Amino acid sequence: MKKAMNSALLVSLSMMAGLAMAQSATDDIAKYREMIADGNPAELYEAAGEDIWSKPMGPKNASLEKCDLGKGPGVVKGASAELPRYFKDTNKVQDLESRIITCMEKLQGYDAKEIINAGFEKGKRKDVEAVVAYVVTASKGMKINVPVKHPKEKEMYAMGEKAFFFQGGPMDFSCASCHAEDGKRIRLQDLPNITDQKGAALGFGYWPAYRVSSGNFWTMQRRLNDCYRQQRFPEPIYTSDVTIALSVYMGAKAKDGVINTPGLKR
Repeated sequence: MKKAMNSALLVSLSMMAGLAMAQSATDDIAKYREMIADGNPAELYEAAGEDIWSKPMGPKNASLEKCDLGKGPGVVKGASAELPRYFKDTNKVQDLESRIITCMEKLQGYDAKEIINAGFEKGKRKDVEAVVAYVVTASKGMKINVPVKHPKEKEMYAMGEKAFFFQGGPMDFSCASCHAEDGKRIRLQDLPNITDQKGAALGFGYWPAYRVSSGNFWTMQRRLNDCYRQQRFPEPIYTSDVTIALSVYMGAKAKDGVINTPGLKR
């Protein structure tokens, strides 16, 4: 009996020690983020994106300054806080990245398929990523207001919700496996509960972000791509409907949260 009690005590102490170590590591990560927050390397991408936005480029030798991101031609401030959204000229719901590609195709004459197939940080996709950093910075501190009014926006929200809870693949995972309950984490990284407003705002409001562990800037499309990789799902097509639908779902759930992009992630 005494031996069993001693064993139970050891297990309890070990668990407490493990929790203490985990909490300490989490606190250290938070302190690290605070230390480098004033010098977010995403600023370098933002500067490059601002230059690309205003520089005549492509077969048509035109800039992106007439690109309509939803607030009118050339208006950047507040645009990303209301994306994804429906665009009449394409008759589609588009996120920031797909909309930038549309502008690069229509205004500058680039081949949209080449950009989509290029891969992250490659070809003109690299320019898209830089422009994303520039655009999202112009909405920092604003309220998230992703619209779900147009029939196509409602359709994409429903698709995004279905995709979020869809469970499959070799690990039988879904987005909800990690992001549908409070208090979950992986490798000391807190996992926001996307199904409630507070958690959705924490998730949606901090991406795109500079990823310290990989040493580069990740757009929302890249973040979703990596989530699918971790679920062992096939890689989604860049700017495909399902990725945009997931952003609609998250953004709508995060309504009235604050835009903190570009974020800074471990």
